[in-house]
Amino acid sequence: MVQIRYVQPGDQEFWYGLDPHLPEPEFDNKLQAKQGYVILEDQNPIGLLRYNLFWDNTPFCTMLVIASGYRGKGFGKKLMEHWEADMKAQGYDMLMTSTQVDEPAQHFYRKLGYQDCGGFVVNIPGYEQPMELLLIKGL
Repeated sequence: MVQIRYVQPGDQEFWYGLDPHLPEPEFDNKLQAKQGYVILEDQNPIGLLRYNLFWDNTPFCTMLVIASGYRGKGFGKKLMEHWEADMKAQGYDMLMTSTQVDEPAQHFYRKLGYQDCGGFVVNIPGYEQPMELLLIKGL
């Protein structure tokens, strides 16, 4: 059975096993603001999604990751659909996300109805990465 819920304090070890990029104080912020979700299969956590507000008014999915043994089985889609429904229930009518142009996630997001809307290049020494592709979706 698949369950999706807001992140809880006891999820911290699992969370950082999949998402080492989140600074620890931000984990506490995600708890308090309910800006993170955990997807479970048969009570076992298998993935997560976190977001913040771009421009302080537009939900922006900043991380979606499913544990390697569970990828390609529809769990990411379920998690995105849950987030989208939650954002719509909260009164938002547009969502954003992003991915690097060399990552296959862009195709996943497009299949879910997200459209390319721009991008940016980070070339600051020590932070270089391929172009970041921004995507949007109306609800």
